[in-house]
Amino acid sequence: MPSRIDTIEMIDDPMAEILRRKTDAERLALVDQMWHFASDMIRNNLRREHPDWTEDAIQQATARRLSHGAV
Repeated sequence: MPSRIDTIEMIDDPMAEILRRKTDAERLALVDQMWHFASDMIRNNLRREHPDWTEDAIQQATARRLSHGAV
């Protein structure tokens, strides 16, 4: 198994400038959109991997993954 190299992702200067120009509401809207995108992606992946799971089980597994196991 190949070793995993940790990488720190950094925003480049042009993108940082774009984000700085956004209002607080616009930044919160972006975070909300990213959260929903991530949840949808995880939920859909779980449905493919576990077609026999109930919707409740999928929701619980999604919440667990998004909360890093805190739920």
